[in-house]
Amino acid sequence: MAELTHFDGEGRAHMVDVSGKAVTDRIAVAEAYVTMRPETLELVAQGTAKKGDVLGVARLAGIMGAKRCADLIPLCHPLPITKVAVDLRVDADLPGVRIEATVKTSGQTGVEMEALTAASTAALTVYDMLKAAEKTMEVGGLRVVLKDGGKSGRFEAANAEPTP
Repeated sequence: MAELTHFDGEGRAHMVDVSGKAVTDRIAVAEAYVTMRPETLELVAQGTAKKGDVLGVARLAGIMGAKRCADLIPLCHPLPITKVAVDLRVDADLPGVRIEATVKTSGQTGVEMEALTAASTAALTVYDMLKAAEKTMEVGGLRVVLKDGGKSGRFEAANAEPTP
């Protein structure tokens, strides 16, 4: 098991010093989903939700979430993010919305937290946009599915899509 680096020699939390790490291209992909009743999903698919374009607003919220990650997670480094892409798709089999967030940087630390923040912010926004229609929606499946770059190399999750 890898050593936890967010604690100093006396067990106190601290921000990790990454100044000695090489600058490398890094990418992380995270995913989540929001399950809902089929009739609620139909509002998304038809674009008839009372608050407007659910997927468009959630996409923007996810991008904004990735950019604000260091403001939300105490020990995250502010990073020069070079790309954020948030893909939301209607999945009638779920039923619900599947979310995939991709974040890239060239830096000294990874962007897993930024990708997770993007996916979760997008999922929470889907909930917010539809809560008037359904309060029983569930957000789930938040996880990193790909991480590449840096000393630890590449990680890929075993199965492609989480299921509720």
